[in-house]
Amino acid sequence: MGMSVGAGKTGRRRGRRGRSAPMSEINVTPMVDVMLVLLIVFMVAAPLLTVGVPIDLPETQAKSLNTEAKPITVSVTPEGQVYLLEDVVPVEELVARINEIAVNGTDERIYVRGDASAGYGTVMQVMGALSGAGYSKIGLITEQVQGQ
Repeated sequence: MGMSVGAGKTGRRRGRRGRSAPMSEINVTPMVDVMLVLLIVFMVAAPLLTVGVPIDLPETQAKSLNTEAKPITVSVTPEGQVYLLEDVVPVEELVARINEIAVNGTDERIYVRGDASAGYGTVMQVMGALSGAGYSKIGLITEQVQGQ
């Protein structure tokens, strides 16, 4: 009989202490879910942020350049069309349009993206027009050879 009275008191104490004790655990599951969704969104969106002219770049073993400022990009398609950023531009108007865009004048960095199957003459005509206008920081964009 004495045992049943003692057991009843201890049982009540534990019950009260368990209900009134503050919860000291942090639930991080919702934060992890949000971070995974953001990671997937950025992984899908990152490749879409490149220049929108689809061309097949030639591959080389040259190292990539590190630049902070966004360069002006001129693209040459296999059909010989010349794009300034994402707009089709005749070669005759290319220099005038670049002069409008160039913030640093002739010190502006210009990248030429020529498709691997584009005519060599068209790419050289674009580079000659840019060089003749006084632009000296002209670079050719290629893809690095995979597997080396």
